[in-house]
Amino acid sequence: MIPPLLQDLFPDIDPASTPFLSFLEQFHEGVVIADCQGKILYVNDAQSHIDDLPADKLIGRFVTDIYRVDNDDTPVIKCVQTDRAVLNFTCYYRTRLGKIVNSIHNVYPLRSKDKMIGVICFVRDYSTARNSFEEIYQPDAPKKIRTFDTPAPLHRDKNLDNGTRFTFKDLIGNSAELVKAVSAARIASDSPSSVMLNGETGTGKELLAQSIHNNSPRKSRQFVAINCAAIPEHLLEGILFGTSKGAFTGALDKPGIFEQADGGTLFLDEINSMPLGLQAKLLRVIQERKIRRIGSLREIDMNIRIISSVNEDPHLAVSRGALRKDLLYRIGVLIIRIPPLRERMEDLEKLIRHFLYKYNLVLNKNINAISADVMDLFHNYQWPGNVRELEHVIEGAVNLARDKTVIEIRHLPTIIWQADDDLKRSSKTSFPPAKTVGNTTASGEPLNVIFPSDSAQEDVQVSSLVKIQAQNEIRTIKKALTLFQGNVSRAAKKLDLSPQLLHYKMKKYNIARKDFIP
Repeated sequence: MIPPLLQDLFPDIDPASTPFLSFLEQFHEGVVIADCQGKILYVNDAQSHIDDLPADKLIGRFVTDIYRVDNDDTPVIKCVQTDRAVLNFTCYYRTRLGKIVNSIHNVYPLRSKDKMIGVICFVRDYSTARNSFEEIYQPDAPKKIRTFDTPAPLHRDKNLDNGTRFTFKDLIGNSAELVKAVSAARIASDSPSSVMLNGETGTGKELLAQSIHNNSPRKSRQFVAINCAAIPEHLLEGILFGTSKGAFTGALDKPGIFEQADGGTLFLDEINSMPLGLQAKLLRVIQERKIRRIGSLREIDMNIRIISSVNEDPHLAVSRGALRKDLLYRIGVLIIRIPPLRERMEDLEKLIRHFLYKYNLVLNKNINAISADVMDLFHNYQWPGNVRELEHVIEGAVNLARDKTVIEIRHLPTIIWQADDDLKRSSKTSFPPAKTVGNTTASGEPLNVIFPSDSAQEDVQVSSLVKIQAQNEIRTIKKALTLFQGNVSRAAKKLDLSPQLLHYKMKKYNIARKDFIP
């Protein structure tokens, strides 16, 4: 049946006729029909799904009741006011359930006998993230659309009674590699075996270590952490094992961190920076479950679980002599790799939202938007300092923004936009012929990993790693787009990327989709 409100708009349609609506219901795009006052008369199932609202909560309400916008300007109202089609209107808005909708709107006037009687709006949802940015700017869409909903409560750091602040609930992101690491960590938390975390500096190794402890049977006991790279060698042994009075001039009876962590968990961060001689003593403690303070003959029984971390592949650390092989076998019973930020860019916006909320609270600010240029730079940047670097960049930007509500390029450290300029320059240079390895297509064309040819080896040796990576990415993306004749979705699937991330890379390297359409 034709809904009553829609029947008023189309009085000539038979009320029992359904093909018109059935046709609209089959659309993958959202469809909204409104009258000349902006009252919603019809929405299809796709639009109801996009907005996280049932159709009966939308029909009969004005678009300005659903979406608040600057100057009462929505694509629907704009079409009504101008009596002209509004095409490719880009919108970012947040639904009542916190879903970010990244959409393109195309609105057309509906006319009867040369008189406009309403509008029909087609909405294509490009959203891939769920977070709560209240406003996000885009270069082609200066208008801001926001809902009535208020932002989620700001995250407040909490100190637990066991020396920790974090649990698995504090981990942010749902990229495949992170989910894999967290799943392994949850399993490891139920085991008494030693765990080694493998991740670059700034990836959140201690956060994951604390989460393991707080999900283990030892969560009521102390979690003690020490950075093995931050303490001089001549002090580290005493800090680890403790000292006895008279062991050396000025020595006092003092327990080491092994004793402080007794019954709980000891986290040895960057253990590959620990001197090899001290690693041998640590190996004995793990084997015997006993420690002896410096200068003492008495052995003390230990009930402790050790979680360690390395900032490189542990087997590489062994091969270069930074980590004892026998120690690796003892403390690396379970090895969990934490992906760097550049491998989980789909989590970038969630992390930005978290840090914005955090430093709004700390600095008493109200910054709730990121400019489109800044977002592009963030997606293009390689983040060598990982999540910790991102946090520091956001903290600095919030400080510099002063009374502004939007983070702009001028609020960023120069290293961010300089790195982007370097990548753009490298993408415009000519590259030597490439040789490829990996799978081939049905036509025999190779696709997968691409390396510079041997004839170019001399150039590769003097090129930066960032430039080499850019060259390889450009060739591989172009090969995939050529194979699928410019179909970005299929190319992204072949490259094991999200379509959104592939679009960012294409924009970063000035690769145009139209160049690959036959």
